[in-house]
Amino acid sequence: MRKITQNRQQNPKAKQRASLTFRMNVLFFSIFVLFSVLIFRLGYIQIVKGEDYVRELERTEEVRVNTSVPRGRIFDRYGRILVDNQPENAITYTKMQTTKSSEMLEIAEKLAHLIEQPTEKVTHRDKLDFWILRNPNDAKEKVTQEEMTKYRNENEELETKEINQEYDRRIRERITDEELEQLSDFDLEVLAIYREMMTGYSLSPQIIKGENVTHEEFARVSEQLAELPGVNTTTDWKRVRLSPLAIIGRTTVPSKGVPKSKLNFYLARDYSRNDRVGESYFEAQYEEILQGEKSVVKNITNKKGQVVETMTTFDGEPGKDLVTTLDVELQQKADEIVERQLLDLKSLRGSELLDRAFLVAMNPKTGELLSVVGKKIEKDEETGEPYIVDYSYGTFTTAYEAGSTVKAATVLMGYNEGVIKPRTVMLDAPMRIGNITLNTLFNQHGSVMLDDLTALERSSNVYMFKIAMGIGGRTYSPGMRFSLAQGTLQTMRNEYAQFGLGVPTGLDLPGETVGYQADPDTDVKLLNLAIGQFDTYTTMQLAQYISTIANGGYRIQPRMLKEIRKPSKDGEHLGQIVDEVSPTILNKIENSKEEIEHVQEGLRRVYFGTNGSAKKQFATADYTAAGKTGTAEVVYYGPQRDKWKTNTINIVHVGYAPFDDPEIAYAIIYPWATTIFKNNYLAQANLTARELLDSYFELKDKYAEEGLSASKVEKPIINHSDEKLDEDEEVKTVNE
Repeated sequence: MRKITQNRQQNPKAKQRASLTFRMNVLFFSIFVLFSVLIFRLGYIQIVKGEDYVRELERTEEVRVNTSVPRGRIFDRYGRILVDNQPENAITYTKMQTTKSSEMLEIAEKLAHLIEQPTEKVTHRDKLDFWILRNPNDAKEKVTQEEMTKYRNENEELETKEINQEYDRRIRERITDEELEQLSDFDLEVLAIYREMMTGYSLSPQIIKGENVTHEEFARVSEQLAELPGVNTTTDWKRVRLSPLAIIGRTTVPSKGVPKSKLNFYLARDYSRNDRVGESYFEAQYEEILQGEKSVVKNITNKKGQVVETMTTFDGEPGKDLVTTLDVELQQKADEIVERQLLDLKSLRGSELLDRAFLVAMNPKTGELLSVVGKKIEKDEETGEPYIVDYSYGTFTTAYEAGSTVKAATVLMGYNEGVIKPRTVMLDAPMRIGNITLNTLFNQHGSVMLDDLTALERSSNVYMFKIAMGIGGRTYSPGMRFSLAQGTLQTMRNEYAQFGLGVPTGLDLPGETVGYQADPDTDVKLLNLAIGQFDTYTTMQLAQYISTIANGGYRIQPRMLKEIRKPSKDGEHLGQIVDEVSPTILNKIENSKEEIEHVQEGLRRVYFGTNGSAKKQFATADYTAAGKTGTAEVVYYGPQRDKWKTNTINIVHVGYAPFDDPEIAYAIIYPWATTIFKNNYLAQANLTARELLDSYFELKDKYAEEGLSASKVEKPIINHSDEKLDEDEEVKTVNE
């Protein structure tokens, strides 16, 4: 009994201790949970959200900005400047992320008091937007809420964005011409400035005025920079051409900026909308090398998005300089020669279709283009007076029948296909096939035995026809029923393609064409391919073709880039060589060394043989050379559509010199030279070739005396011309 009583007396204390233990356990558990939550939260903030909070705290952004680094300059092979940069004043504006339209408008108004801004680019849409910005209350009254509510109810399927677009459209539609005419000249200047400010990206300078900024304007703005947040005065670079040669290409001006067709392409490469970019030919082909690298700037902003500090992390680099393969003096002389001969031809009777001429000169061993000439006669739309423009890009973008100049390739094709061998003799006499008669110009009625060399020297058509027939598996007999083996046409084109005829040359300029290839409706017409009167070829293809024969059978890629150099350090010498372009061999023709040398001898006879078709022009030359003349009887399909289907003649010439160790190869075309068909064809192409070679060797001697060499690593910069052309200027030569 006593034991039971004692237990009852101890029970309240036990209960108190048990309760205290329970409460302590709950407290410790709660503390544990709280600490766990805190640790979890700290881990989440540091690991998951750490970078976001750091960016939020620091608010920094690294951007490439348009610091207008100088574009790389372009030189000829001897260091003479073809394209230069000219510094000019510029006024820029940098928009912040937090900048409001009203703030930009206020700055535009201040700038309008300090500079004269051209307004010709202001569009009708710009004026409407500006009027709305200036008159927000009046704009809202143009369209009532009831009207838009009704429109929304009637078009429930439309999204809010589309409703807002309709609202804006109606406002603009109801702004009257009288209201827009209230905009003063000063308002339009403000608008012209404001629209330039709006086109820029945040934190990236936008050129507000980069052309024709006067020293007074530059000084006034510089003095007021403290009151013009975001505005800065700086130096821009204007592209200046010292050569009118069109294939050098153009760059866009800042007012035009990046072409819309390639906007996304350039924006993805950190370009700004108003950057200069190569727009055509050489400038476009090597845009990435010429452009340079913009500086990289880190903008540090506060929590309000305002820039509080700017740090330059990369100073930027000017574009690299490019040395071309061109000889600017030879180019100038070739320009003069071709232009003079073109005008001489144009003065003759039957030249009503003639409006262009082309010449390409290149080193046959390296593919380096020495001179690229294209001339075109156009008429002024207002005065009707003719003038001549540079059409050098026509040497690889337009193609023409080349006539007998391709006969050297035809002979080599005959060797390769086993139809003839060197010194094979065949009869040249009129060929009667059905009711068609084919003959040679110098032998329209008689008969004469010719070997391959004489066939080249005297330009025998019949010899070439018989080669083509042999490739087609036929032997000529008078009055024969004519057909050729299937595949003959493709076999011949494959053979010509070895020389670069009818295929891309690999030229390092955009826009090259390969010419036109038609399917003959009769096998007899196919024979004309053997004498260059069916497929069309570019002047560049013909230059590559004759170079292939001149250098011993290697088809070399024609190119305009010779060297890539760093910008000049002292302004007097070209910078260090970064890369030197090596010749590229595209293929070797499938002829033996002996066969090629045999054909070379035939081409030498064209210039110096007893019956050579260019003997009259080259017999007195004090250098050795070789070449081939050509005339193609063609049907006109040029720009004068009312003269289409007129029969006319192309005058063509190819050649190279010196004969034993060629340094220069060339092709010349005067398309649609005359509509008068006679035995004594015009000699302007032959004269052009002779004058070109005379000029080349005269300059070679002159350069040797002056110590001028294209192979020197250290080259002085030569300013060869005081005539400067603006970026968008076109050169016209008045035809007097």
